[in-house]
Amino acid sequence: MNDKDYQKNFDSTNLIFFLYSYRKPLIIISLLAALISAVVSLMIQEKYLSTVILFPAATNSISKSLMTEDFSAKQDINAFGEEEEAEQLLQILNSDDISGYIREKYNLMEHYDISKDDQYALTQTVKQYQDNVTFKRTEFNSVRIDVMDHDPETAALIANDIADRLDSVRTRMQHERASVGLKIIEMEYQKMQAYMRTMEDSLTAIRKKGLHDFEVEIEQLTKAYYDALAKGNKSSVKELEAKLDIFAEYGSAYLSLTENLEFEREHLALLRAKYEETKADATATLTTKFVVNKAYASEKKAYPIRWLIVVVSTFSTFLLGVLTIIGIENFKKFSKSE
Repeated sequence: MNDKDYQKNFDSTNLIFFLYSYRKPLIIISLLAALISAVVSLMIQEKYLSTVILFPAATNSISKSLMTEDFSAKQDINAFGEEEEAEQLLQILNSDDISGYIREKYNLMEHYDISKDDQYALTQTVKQYQDNVTFKRTEFNSVRIDVMDHDPETAALIANDIADRLDSVRTRMQHERASVGLKIIEMEYQKMQAYMRTMEDSLTAIRKKGLHDFEVEIEQLTKAYYDALAKGNKSSVKELEAKLDIFAEYGSAYLSLTENLEFEREHLALLRAKYEETKADATATLTTKFVVNKAYASEKKAYPIRWLIVVVSTFSTFLLGVLTIIGIENFKKFSKSE
């Protein structure tokens, strides 16, 4: 092919004629690529897709949802979570706790035909799991769990188990933290109870001296004392003076203990409410999600898409062939010029 013909063939307006001149090799390699890719696609193991779609809950704290009396801090038990809660769910779904549980329950190493004697058996199993199980947040702020497997029933079971395990993992994490808080509140509550018992014992000892209602009794005693003085009743005056001395000695302690007990009772009531809330968070459970769609066994395979493999492989081979021919022609031209 001379330089003039070469320039003509590589003119963009005549590209089709250039390709036509090499039609036979291009058709042959394209047909071979289609045939090989079709055979290879038939050898690829089929996989079925099962999907769970869920929304995160705004909170799974029982105390904040049901028990708190502070309406400004109270959270709706039926409220959907925002982006932050969805991201938290994704982090938990990608945790080793969930992946390890699924790998062990379904014996994925054997299920994926990985030999236990292989030096990197666990690594291969984890990689296969990560390839077959994916999580993502959708545009609607929901979380999607996709599971691919060659057994449609297993794919559905794994997807649903992951969603169920999500509650267990998040609840365990929160219970661990709430349990520490519960011990602190419980110790404080017990200390407060012991302190109040000490004050009540002291108040009881004062009451045994004759002080029961200081303000009323001191008023009555004072009136009786001045009446006795006015009447000149010396025996009554001495008896009343003795009682007034007791009131003078223990009155301030009585008033202080009474006021402190009233204040501490209010404090103890608040502490008791906090204790009950923390106890509920540390022992009770509340779902962390709203399941929109549960997974089911798919009737139709999702992978591989054989026609797409054949089309892409054939087109890629055709394009590579064209580029190769162009490269050969350019090499010929360069050799002639040399």
